[in-house]
Amino acid sequence: MPFSSRNPLRGSLLALALLLCLASAPALAQKPERYCPSFLAVKGAPEPTHRGEISFSPFTLHWNHSTEHKHVVLVALDEQLPGDRLCGVSLFSNSFGQPSAYVYAGQQFNGLLGVPKLFVKVTAGILYGYLAPYEDKVPLNHNGFSPAIIPAVGYQFTSNDSLQVKVLGSAGLMFSYGRRF
Repeated sequence: MPFSSRNPLRGSLLALALLLCLASAPALAQKPERYCPSFLAVKGAPEPTHRGEISFSPFTLHWNHSTEHKHVVLVALDEQLPGDRLCGVSLFSNSFGQPSAYVYAGQQFNGLLGVPKLFVKVTAGILYGYLAPYEDKVPLNHNGFSPAIIPAVGYQFTSNDSLQVKVLGSAGLMFSYGRRF
C-alpha cells in the first residue's frame, strides 16, 4: 500500500521517529562518548557549549505548486562536535508522502554578518527515500539514495532555541525549530 496522506501508517511512523529522537536526547546529553566519527571534530578546538540539537519542521514551502505534493514533516537529531561541526540524522516524509531519511555531517558558522545570534549551517550527506515514480525529483538518485547538500540560515532566539530556514535546492524552503540540549 503506497504512502499517501490518508495512510495512518505515515502518521504513526512520524510519531515513532519523534519519540525516538526525544528519547535519545537525554541519553546523548549524559553520555561522554561521541556517536559521530572523531575525524569530524576539529582537533584542539573548544568543546561545544551543548551536546546536541533536536529539530522539528512542520512546514515546507515549495517553489512550484503540484497536486502531487504532500505535507512534509521532519524530525532531526544532531550531535555537536568541537570546531562548530556536527553530524546527525533526520527522518521525514518527503514531498510525495514517502518515508525518507538524511544522514549527514556539517559545519555551523556563528555570528553571521556580525549578528551574534544569526548563523549559517551547511550539511552534506546521503538522502534516502525518493523512490518510483519520484526518483527523478532529486539529482543523482540511485535506488532511492542520492547525495545532498543543505544550507540553512538560523536565528538563536534563546540560549537553547532557534528558528531555521533550510534551502532545499530548486524544490523550496523548509522552516524548522531547533532545541539544544
